[in-house]
Amino acid sequence: MSVSPFLQSIHEFVEDKKLLDKSGPVIVGVSGGADSIALLHVLKSLGYSCIVCHCNFNLRGEESLRDRNFTRQIAFEWNLPFEEISFDASCYAMTNNVSVEMACRQLRYDWFEEKRKQYRAQAIAVAHHRDDSVETLLLNLIRGTGIAGLTSMKPRNGFVVRPLLTVSRKDIESYLSEHGVSYVVDCTNLESVYIRNKIRLQVLPLLRSINPSVDHSIYSSILNLREVESVYKAAIHEQEQNVLEYKGEYIYIPVEKLKQLPSPKAFLFEFLTPYGFVSEQITEIISSCGGISGKVFLSRNYRIVKDREYLILESQEREEAGTVVEKIESLEECGTLLHGNLLYRCLDNDETYCFSRDKSYACFDLDKLVFPLIIRRWETGDRFTPFGMRGSRKLSDYFRDKKYSLIDKANALLLCSGNTIIWILGERAADGYRVTVDTKRIIEFKYEK
Repeated sequence: MSVSPFLQSIHEFVEDKKLLDKSGPVIVGVSGGADSIALLHVLKSLGYSCIVCHCNFNLRGEESLRDRNFTRQIAFEWNLPFEEISFDASCYAMTNNVSVEMACRQLRYDWFEEKRKQYRAQAIAVAHHRDDSVETLLLNLIRGTGIAGLTSMKPRNGFVVRPLLTVSRKDIESYLSEHGVSYVVDCTNLESVYIRNKIRLQVLPLLRSINPSVDHSIYSSILNLREVESVYKAAIHEQEQNVLEYKGEYIYIPVEKLKQLPSPKAFLFEFLTPYGFVSEQITEIISSCGGISGKVFLSRNYRIVKDREYLILESQEREEAGTVVEKIESLEECGTLLHGNLLYRCLDNDETYCFSRDKSYACFDLDKLVFPLIIRRWETGDRFTPFGMRGSRKLSDYFRDKKYSLIDKANALLLCSGNTIIWILGERAADGYRVTVDTKRIIEFKYEK
């Protein structure tokens, strides 16, 4: 049995892009419209095991119910499993302060992913085609975009695959007509309410009057830009390896190395966008590189701190200044604190005890300590009396003299006896609790970062 050129082109596209195989079922998003019905018919004809999944967003009254009933009937006639869900998309959009379009997208893909896991499906197939890719490019240009936006829709995005990207809407309608397959028409697709519809109904017809082959020209440009993007991403990846410094939970970007890159802004855009930073912020971050330390830039879950010689990326999930990390009501003869990072032992003061000069160690007169001992973060206004000095000084001044970065200061932990700071963990101890010849019992701490 011969395969039509339409089916053959999709089969070759799926094989070339490694979108699907016959190893497991495929979740197929089906609205009842021409595109999704064609996708379902094609995948079934090519021998894939399909699960029909339909979302009712309750936005078009009786028409929404019509689409649902039609899709269920198609699944029944083609002997395919049918799953459905009903959403109040308008309420979701209002509650989450997003557009109705974005609400539908979020609800749809979250549910598709649930179904994929339930059926252990290999992928989620959606019906975007070549015309959709052209419209998306124009939409991205209108909104402003980088090279990723210029490459429009990808054949694969995680578990989501787009087998129809190689064919046009006109090809799809011809295929359905040849096979006598019916579908429903969404009346809102004929309205110029949404930006995408305006592009489809007004902008593209105007462009076609200038160049009848404009759809093909734009799609060819998309394919060319994808090749350019692969080179671009490889260069960005190489720059990341040469520039970024990973220190525990923090990522350091040396300002001088950043300035030496061919395009610091492009580098930061590609690196920081996945962390939730937007283009306007990245412009401000670049400007801050020539300024003083201390400026902070926030995304939803991350922050960039401008330090002396670095931009430092960190998560916002950290304790506030002054936060008590651990409270110690009493101590055994020996043990650990801070989840094993702070070791201690109590011992008699005799001539056999040897004081360590290592800053990770600190020892105090045990009988002078006031319980509970507190381990906390530092906060503005903290003062302590460093070992060997008579007067107290601000911790902020001490940190400045020691050239602490903003991250180092934020991470500094203090051991306090009552309200008195007796040790900056891993750094310097205070003077008032020193071991003397009159000390009977010593408590020794060792801090392991």
